[in-house]
Amino acid sequence: MRKNESTIIKGSKKAVIARLAGYFWRYRIRVFTAFLLMVGSNLFALLGPYLSGKAIDAIDLKTGVDFGAVAELCLWMAVFYVVSAALSYLLSVLMIRLSQKIVRRMRQDVFEKILALPVGDLDRVQAGDLINRISYDIDTVNASLSNDILQAATGVITVVGAFIGMILTSPALLGVFAVTIPISVFITIKRSRSVRPLFRKRSAKLAELNGFSEEMLTGIKTIKAYGREEEIVGKFNEKNTAAVDAYYAADYYASLIGPSVNFVNNLGTVLISTAGSFFYLFGLISIGDISAFLLYARKFSGPVNEYANIMGEIQSALAAAERVFRLLDRPAEGADPADAAELRETEGMVAFKNVRFGYEEGEEIIHDLSFQAMPGQTVAIVGPTGAGKTTLVNLMMRFYDPQGGRIELDGKDIRSYTRKSLRAAFTMVLQDTWLFEGTIFENIAYGKEGATAEEVKRAAEDAHIASFIESLPDKYDTVLTDGGVNLSKGQKQLMTIARAMLSPAKLLILDEATSNVDTRTELLIRDAMAKLMRGRTCFVIAHRLTTIRSADLILVVKGGDIVERGRHEELLERRGFYSEIYEAQFE
Repeated sequence: MRKNESTIIKGSKKAVIARLAGYFWRYRIRVFTAFLLMVGSNLFALLGPYLSGKAIDAIDLKTGVDFGAVAELCLWMAVFYVVSAALSYLLSVLMIRLSQKIVRRMRQDVFEKILALPVGDLDRVQAGDLINRISYDIDTVNASLSNDILQAATGVITVVGAFIGMILTSPALLGVFAVTIPISVFITIKRSRSVRPLFRKRSAKLAELNGFSEEMLTGIKTIKAYGREEEIVGKFNEKNTAAVDAYYAADYYASLIGPSVNFVNNLGTVLISTAGSFFYLFGLISIGDISAFLLYARKFSGPVNEYANIMGEIQSALAAAERVFRLLDRPAEGADPADAAELRETEGMVAFKNVRFGYEEGEEIIHDLSFQAMPGQTVAIVGPTGAGKTTLVNLMMRFYDPQGGRIELDGKDIRSYTRKSLRAAFTMVLQDTWLFEGTIFENIAYGKEGATAEEVKRAAEDAHIASFIESLPDKYDTVLTDGGVNLSKGQKQLMTIARAMLSPAKLLILDEATSNVDTRTELLIRDAMAKLMRGRTCFVIAHRLTTIRSADLILVVKGGDIVERGRHEELLERRGFYSEIYEAQFE
């Protein structure tokens, strides 16, 4: 996936910001309200320095202090600051809620996109990388939306207002202050451009670390069984160190921006104070105006300094948003043709006609393959690992499309049907069982929308798992967690068979369904599968040849070709490759 992602977004900050703006536009009424609150809060706050200057000028050591004027000005200052604080509070609450809505929408878009991606893309990316984008990257964007962007937007209004205030107070002092402004802006822009790639690298390294961790935790029992803990710890340490180094580099160079800009701003304060003193001596400015100008200068410098300080977080958020948008921009699974038909009824006749296929361009693993399965037949596919058995299933389900030839269902090319309706015609029982977090009832009922309690119990009985379920304290309401970690492989397999029994689909795929279970459980699974297979066209992928002796047609696949085909007894009599596999299992 990463190989092609770089062509989607060219690292343009403007493109990323434009995409984020699109999410804001969905909630434009809230954004407009936030803008009004932001403007109001800043305007009231910016009146403070003006009133402060007037209050200072009302104190004249020669003529005395005008206590009435000072009190009135201070009272108005207090009122304006309280109103500004109240509006700022409302703004913060609104922005937090707005950011949550945007992030919720973004996370929903990412999850829907993952489900819409072609299986080929999902086969080439680590689950940890996808999890990193839907969790860490979006959380990083959320933190920036609720805090940093608010600060930056507020800062823009403050800077503009403070600039106007300085012009009205003393254009001469503004000329002095202008010496430091370009330096601050230059440092901020220059450093922000240099740190953005570092934050992009930081996100990538964290994704690698998460992907490796997820992979290793999934196989923790195997790691312990082979005593490879030290080796895995060493590899984890390498990736962890790389992630920490990427974090350090990004944070270190980002943290240099704030102190640098703050130094330049303090230098500006020194210049203003010095120049203001000379102007006062020559009667060009009052003490109150100097004070007001300094306050405006600090308000002007404050957002610039804050922007420099939060630049690291903003760059991190932009890098995270870029990764999210790269995923969102991945081409989804190809759309169905405009004339694609809904597959509502099927007899179950499947035919492969001169099918050629390869996962990579120029590397065919299926060569000119042809066979036909009649309705209600059981077709077994056997062969060595890597022969292309599972690939045939992927092609039937249209997880991939062949590069040559065609696959027909009931005499029509499967590409003439919508993918959703085609896949609904199949039900599957795979070697790798999948149970989700939920009750046993919900897991079995997953096979049929709106399944009743009676139907679920009947399916469990037919799958020989009902007695085990009834022995549990909560029976069918027992909650399975972590994929049913406390269940045996056989129990989980029988539950998936019960789930498949509820499906009305006429086509059935059994992929190594009896692997890794004891002999007694295998007998139960075989009996359950026999019930499941009644009235369905079945495709069975199996290494244990005992499970396919009664198959109507056995396809022996080797190197992407069907080298033998026939029934069990016929193939044994030929003394070919099938016979070799059979004898190797039972000698």
